Amino acid sequence: MSPVLPYWRLSGFYFAYFALLGGVAPFLALYFDYLGFSAARIGELIAIPMLMRCVAPNLWGWLGDVSGRRLTIVRLGALFTAIAFTGIFYRQDYLWLALIMASHSFFWHAVLPQFEAITLSHLGAQSARYSMVRLWGSVGFIATVVGLGWLLELYSLGIYPAVMLGIMLAIFLCSLIVPATPTPAARPLGEPVERFFTLLRRPGVLAFFICVALMQMSHGPYYTFLTLHLEAHGYGRGVIGLLWALGVVAEILLFLVMTRVLARFTLKQLLVASLLLASLRWVLLGTLADHLLVLLFIQLLHAATFGSFHVAAIHFIQRNFSERLQGQGQALYASLSGVGGALGALYSGYSWATLGPQWTFGVAALAALLAATALYRALPAARCG
Repeated sequence: MSPVLPYWRLSGFYFAYFALLGGVAPFLALYFDYLGFSAARIGELIAIPMLMRCVAPNLWGWLGDVSGRRLTIVRLGALFTAIAFTGIFYRQDYLWLALIMASHSFFWHAVLPQFEAITLSHLGAQSARYSMVRLWGSVGFIATVVGLGWLLELYSLGIYPAVMLGIMLAIFLCSLIVPATPTPAARPLGEPVERFFTLLRRPGVLAFFICVALMQMSHGPYYTFLTLHLEAHGYGRGVIGLLWALGVVAEILLFLVMTRVLARFTLKQLLVASLLLASLRWVLLGTLADHLLVLLFIQLLHAATFGSFHVAAIHFIQRNFSERLQGQGQALYASLSGVGGALGALYSGYSWATLGPQWTFGVAALAALLAATALYRALPAARCG
C-alpha cells in the first residue's frame, strides 16, 4: 500500500459513519415501536430519511463538483447532522419526529457520496483496494449492532437517542483528521450539467441506476422490519444483534478478497449475480426465518446483496464518470438508492400488517429479480470488465 495513502484516517471515518448505520438499520424501527407507533407510521418515519436521500446528495454532489470543496461539505454535513438530531430530546410525537428525520438526514446524506469521491481520489491508481478501506465501515457497523443489541437487553430503549448522538459526534471528529485531496479547479456552472447528462445516455448507464433503485427497494422490508420480524419468531435482541453482525462479517470477508474477485469477474457478472442472490435471500427470509440454520445462510448472503453489489457499483461509477464528475455520479447513486429504499420502507410499512411478512418479502424478491433481468439485458459486458 502506498505510504502516502492516509489509510487509517480514511478507515476511521468509515468506521464511525457505518457505526451510525449499525444503530439505525436494526434498531430505529424498534425505537419507534417502543414509542408506540404502528407499522404504517414506522414505515413512513423510516422512509423520510430515504426520501431526503433522493434530493440531498444531488444538491451536495453538484456543489462539491463545482466548488471542489468536498471535505468541507463532509465536515459541515457531519456537524449539522448531530445538531439537527438533538431535537429528538425535545419531543417524540409523530410530526416532530418526521421533522427531525428530514432535517438531520438532509445533512447526513451530504456526507458519504462526497467521502467516497475523496477516498477514490486518495487511492488513485490503487482503486481496486477500495474494499480494503471500506471494510472498516463494516467493522464499525458490527461494533454498534452487537454492542447496542446487548445494551438494549440490559437497559430501556430510552437510551437509544443518546447513543446515536454520540456516534454522530464521532463522525464529525473523524472528519477533522481526514486530509484534503488535490481537486479539479472550479468550473462554469453550466459545464458539468451538460457533460453529466451526456454520460447518462451511454448504453447501460441509466439502466444501472434504475436497477440500483430496485435493489434498494428490495432491501426495504429487511432494513425496516427485520428486527421486529425476528422478535416475532422468538429471537432475543442480543441474538438479533449477532445475526445482523453475521451478515456484515460475511461482507467483510468478501471485501478482503474483493480485489481478486474483481480481477476474475466482470462488473456485469457481479451486479447480476448479486441481484439474483438478493431475490433468493428475500424468499427465504419471508418463508423460513424460524429455522436458525436457514437464517444463518440468509445472513451470509449479505456478502452478495450488499458487499459485492456495492463495490461493483462504486467501480462502475468510477469507470463511467470522470474525476470532475465523480461527486455527481456518487450522489446519483446515493439518490436512486434513497428512492428505492424509501419505496421499500413505505410499501413494507403498509403491507406488513395487512399482507404479512411472506408477501412483503415476496415483493422484495420480485423487485430484485426484475432488476437482475433488466441489467443482464441492458448492460454491455465489454465496458464492464
